Amino acid sequence: MKPIFLPLNTVASQEKLTMHIGIDARELLGRRTGVGRYLAALCSAWQRLPSDAPFEFTLYAQLEGTSPALLGPPFETEPSGRFSYQAVPGDAGAWWEQTRLAAAINQSPPDVLFAPAYTAPLSARAPTVLTIHDVSCETHPEWFSWREGLRRRWLTKHCARRAARVIAVSNFTRDEIVSHLSVAAAQISVIWSGIQHPTPLPGLTREPLVLFVGSLFNRRHVPELIAAFARVLVHIPAARLVLVGDNRTHPREDPERLASTLGIRDQVSIRQYVDENELSALYARAMVFVFLSEYEGFGFPPLEAMAAGVPSVVGDTPVARELYGEAAVRVKVTDVDAIANAIIELIVNPRARRARLNAAAERLPDFTWTRAAAQTLTILEREGRRR
Repeated sequence: MKPIFLPLNTVASQEKLTMHIGIDARELLGRRTGVGRYLAALCSAWQRLPSDAPFEFTLYAQLEGTSPALLGPPFETEPSGRFSYQAVPGDAGAWWEQTRLAAAINQSPPDVLFAPAYTAPLSARAPTVLTIHDVSCETHPEWFSWREGLRRRWLTKHCARRAARVIAVSNFTRDEIVSHLSVAAAQISVIWSGIQHPTPLPGLTREPLVLFVGSLFNRRHVPELIAAFARVLVHIPAARLVLVGDNRTHPREDPERLASTLGIRDQVSIRQYVDENELSALYARAMVFVFLSEYEGFGFPPLEAMAAGVPSVVGDTPVARELYGEAAVRVKVTDVDAIANAIIELIVNPRARRARLNAAAERLPDFTWTRAAAQTLTILEREGRRR
């Protein structure tokens, strides 16, 4: 079932009373991964609200200063307008959240607090709208250290139960929240995230480049991708594999060592980080994107690859079926032969590539940040006016 989309200029209440929305903005700092990009995209859309829209936002984060520009894009490149910034010094961990952030919020409570990353101050004197992107800490405790897993499970569960409203990023995540966090389905709204369309770069041509973008987690089966790629090289010797992302595996995996063991180290490039221009260039050159995740709450990377004209091979999971449909080739993430065959087919068969990209063109309009921001703001306004 698709979420219901609302135009961004229809969310304001006819009462025209300015609503004050607080935002836990710490995820905007540092190198942004999924949640940071999610929040930045929503804020960018809210900056483009009509000038008479009755909303103002306070961003809370740990950097000293008074300007939203401290948080980087979109605030350093676009007028901050309706956004203000409040510094809350500290290390931005769980203790900071539950003590210093709570105190800062309670000094002058907003009408509603938006917590975009699983948890929120339990003692905040404002109704909280909480986004939960997945419940992997509950379903796969083996992916976390004992201490980290315990902290995440306790806080996520209690924050979700206390929230005025929970936002889930997919129907799959909503069902997981109901099952594992004991939150009623009626308290959860499903809002699909938008995607960022890579900047087109003219003059680059497609080559047999296989691309993975995203943090390296055990659940994303990078060893199986490398093993499958070794088999691809038997049929397509000119192929190259590029992995882009921080290695966050636990227990630790060593993709460089595996590639060396398989004798393909020279054909595999492993990059911890690339800037937006280089990423756009990789998308412009790649012929196949591979994302073998066995568990995601949403899954940006394959959608962004499709938007760049790169067909995707993904793990066959409920969320992949929900989001990608027939736009991606779905495989069992542990079946190395099936993975290799899917990659080879998309490289050598233009008709297969075209079929997947045509299906993607029908799916992609469902994932826009304008729609996601409108839906989120509708929920924030509703919960804030109930106060």
